Amino acid sequence: MPDTPDLGPKTILAIDFGLRRIGIAIGQSITGSASPLGVVRNGEEGPDFDYLERLIDEWRPSLIVVGMPRHADETPSDITAHVEVFIEELRRFDLPIETIDERHTSAEARAVLKDARAAGSRGRIKKEMIDSAAAVFIAERYLASHR
Repeated sequence: MPDTPDLGPKTILAIDFGLRRIGIAIGQSITGSASPLGVVRNGEEGPDFDYLERLIDEWRPSLIVVGMPRHADETPSDITAHVEVFIEELRRFDLPIETIDERHTSAEARAVLKDARAAGSRGRIKKEMIDSAAAVFIAERYLASHR
C-alpha cells in the first residue's frame, strides 16, 4: 500500500535568513495563516541557536520552512550559500526542513508595514518588523502551496 500523506494539522516555523537578523514566524495549516514571532540575532558568532531552540520548544513545529533567496532568473543570490550552511546547522533540531522561494518577501513586508502605518498604526517601521513580516509571507506562501 502506498504511503498516505499526513493531512493532519501542522504547525510550521518559517524563517527569513539574514546576515544580521533572522525573521521568524509561526504558521498553521488549518487556517493557512501565520503570525510574526520576531527575530533571532545573527552576528559574528553565528545565529542565536539557544533562542531558536527555545522557540522550537515553545511552539513545537512539525516542520521548518526556510526562504531560499534566488534571483529572478532562478540563479542563486549572494546570500544563498549562507542560507544553505544555516539549513545544515538547523538539522540539529531533528525536524524536517523545506525551502521555498523567498523572492520579494522583504519588499512585500515593507509595503504592508508602510500601508499599515499610513492607515494609522503608530511608530517607526523597524528592520526587525520587516524581517519577521517577511517570514510571515514565507509561511503563508508555503501553506498556500500545500493546500
